[in-house]
Amino acid sequence: MFWTVRRRDNLVGYLLVTPQLLGSVLFVLLPLGLVLWYSLHEWNVLAGTFEFVGGENYDRLLADANLREVLAGTALFSVGLVVLNLGLALVLAILLNQRLRGTTFFRTVFFSPVVVSLVAWTIVWQFLLQDDGGLNGLLAAAGVDGPNWLRGEGTAMLSVVVVQVLKNVGLNMVLFLAALQGVPAPLYEAAELDGAGAWTRFLRITVPLISPTILLTSIITVVGSLQVFAQIAVLTQGGPGMSTTVLVYYLYQQAFQFHHFGYGATLSVLLFAIVALLTVVQWRMRRRWVFNET
Repeated sequence: MFWTVRRRDNLVGYLLVTPQLLGSVLFVLLPLGLVLWYSLHEWNVLAGTFEFVGGENYDRLLADANLREVLAGTALFSVGLVVLNLGLALVLAILLNQRLRGTTFFRTVFFSPVVVSLVAWTIVWQFLLQDDGGLNGLLAAAGVDGPNWLRGEGTAMLSVVVVQVLKNVGLNMVLFLAALQGVPAPLYEAAELDGAGAWTRFLRITVPLISPTILLTSIITVVGSLQVFAQIAVLTQGGPGMSTTVLVYYLYQQAFQFHHFGYGATLSVLLFAIVALLTVVQWRMRRRWVFNET
């Protein structure tokens, strides 16, 4: 009599969520707890010491002279990536939403970089962007002397941003394309009969109805931009100087090149706080501009 229908249903529900719950505990909550714990210690792997230092790593974080430049570079990369990625993805989705011959081919072309290995994609672009690489070869054929893209302070960050945009723009394009195809056609017809132009229809109909997808893609892109590492490590190694050193790469340098694991853990806490803050801000702001949110 103990196993009533309700209790059996509850047991089935708990069993179904247990794998996800265990995964979240083992691979999200436990690592976060360990990072917080490590940030309160100084761990010297070479000497085999693990000493409790309290808030010294956080004091070092506040006094780090390089951190301001690193955060500025991270912000520059994130803003450039988000603006270019979302803008280009939306433009491509609008163009490829037309019923024209060849749209399926171009959808495949723009999406194909998403499934390519990130490291392989970055290595190819490293060769293309070298001083004597393929891009400057094309410019030289047109009579233009191209710069050293990956070693110039004015072009290194732009090069990394463009490489990343071209890699992932297809994903957001597909999401925007699906959202556009869900907009009812009669709304456009009614607006056109009322004299609304193309730009007005876009602002008054398209943008509000695809705003949930804009929210989703913006959150994904912002979080991804703050976690970039492979592109920096392969293309520029944070140079020239520290012009392309973003927070994740700086964290890697402190922990795995300089063996300051406690300070690296502290930078990880800072990164988590930034990602969590930006995600919460975007989620709270959805009520002001996302359609049908209250």
